[in-house]
Amino acid sequence: MPAAARDAHLDESPRFPDDFLWGASTAGFLMDGAPLADGAGPSIQHTFAGTPGNGYPAMALERGIEHYRRFKEDVGLAREIGLQSLRFSLSWPRVLPEGTGTLNRRALDHYDAYVDTLLEAGITPFPYLYYWDLPAALQDRGGWANRDCAGWFADYAAIMYDRLGDRVTRWLTVCEPWSIVHLGHVIGEDGPGVRDLRTALRAGHHLLLGHGLAVQAFRASRARGEIGLSTVMTDIRPASASLPDRDAARRADGYFNRLFLDPVLLGSYPGDLPERLRHDWPPVADGDLAITSTPIDFLGVVYYLRLAVTGSAPPEAPPEATFDDFDQLGIAELAAIERQETVLAELLDVHVTEPAGPVTALGWEIAPDGLKNALCTLRDRYGDLPLYVAENGAAFPDTVIADGAVDDPARRAYIRDHLRAAHEALRAGVDLRGWSVWSLLDDPVNRFGLIHVDHDSGRRTVKSSGRWYRDVIAANALVPTP
Repeated sequence: MPAAARDAHLDESPRFPDDFLWGASTAGFLMDGAPLADGAGPSIQHTFAGTPGNGYPAMALERGIEHYRRFKEDVGLAREIGLQSLRFSLSWPRVLPEGTGTLNRRALDHYDAYVDTLLEAGITPFPYLYYWDLPAALQDRGGWANRDCAGWFADYAAIMYDRLGDRVTRWLTVCEPWSIVHLGHVIGEDGPGVRDLRTALRAGHHLLLGHGLAVQAFRASRARGEIGLSTVMTDIRPASASLPDRDAARRADGYFNRLFLDPVLLGSYPGDLPERLRHDWPPVADGDLAITSTPIDFLGVVYYLRLAVTGSAPPEAPPEATFDDFDQLGIAELAAIERQETVLAELLDVHVTEPAGPVTALGWEIAPDGLKNALCTLRDRYGDLPLYVAENGAAFPDTVIADGAVDDPARRAYIRDHLRAAHEALRAGVDLRGWSVWSLLDDPVNRFGLIHVDHDSGRRTVKSSGRWYRDVIAANALVPTP
């Protein structure tokens, strides 16, 4: 639809544009289970979960929610909700158990069947090539900190274009480079569990190189369609109007957002970061930034929270949590938050303030206006690149009532308010093409799903949020929540 027609359409009613793409998302390493089935090799997540003391329990990822075996049932539920697209992840270690070399034909057959099942259900396949599950064999060779990993990734991507490119028309190269680098290589609370800034920054640069080479491989392949990158966009705000707080917000925005967006969309790194991180800054070879900025067709935006930051140290440390306050997973989550805040204080001289409003079950502030701000910021900084909200959602406790139904009014309200913010961004001229809820199904660690999964029986139940989202999709507009 031409831009003028889209704008006029938005002025008529609170409806979304006629070509708006409604979807939901999954992640293989969290949901598939059976990580070594059918000849697959282990991933860094499999190895990380199997190391005592790490965040994800090994048995949870071993079983997942059995999406690998039950994908046809799950796609049927996605069709029941009315999804028009599904973002799912292809698994590099399933396809290439050693990361390079011999192909696992059974994995390719599985993804053939997965894509065909989606298409038969009238759902557009929207795969991630990489969702945090590097083959463990490649981590043994240095992982993303090894520059060769960029080329290995592009070779794997070319295999998937060749196999699925006759049916898949929308691709995402990498999911959340910031999370891969920060969570996996700075604070070590995700696979591969590294805690070293120098290694992390090298991994980040090579990850962006891999993205650029994968885009080039797509252009050279027989596949047709569009390709983009999915990045976290955190709305960073100063805690006050003071100069120290504004400077802290600039530094935090550079680290959370611009560090991974500027090389892709501007062909340069943020000018203020190399000086601050000079002792650990990665080598950037001639031509690297021309590769990282290989043109993409759209950007996937992952938005969950707003952060208010200050350049002043908090007056006192918060009281320590006890085992009475958190279950084992909650303690792991708290440890990750505390580790992150310590690193940000040491690295950037930035302190995150306590949330000002209500929070999700993970302690993330619920700030729908931050989504509008994030989308408008992207437009203002980088131009009119088409955007998709690739992930947005919330973890809340669910109520299973007597008849087995699952009511989740907090999640309905969260999605409604963020969709309203997205609509406001559309009215402000942002070229937003679609929306994807995180997540289609509960994972074994947190309950984000539109579909409730009983972790004992595996039984699936569409939640009230899923039924409401079905009505939103059918109307192509916000509808009242029950």
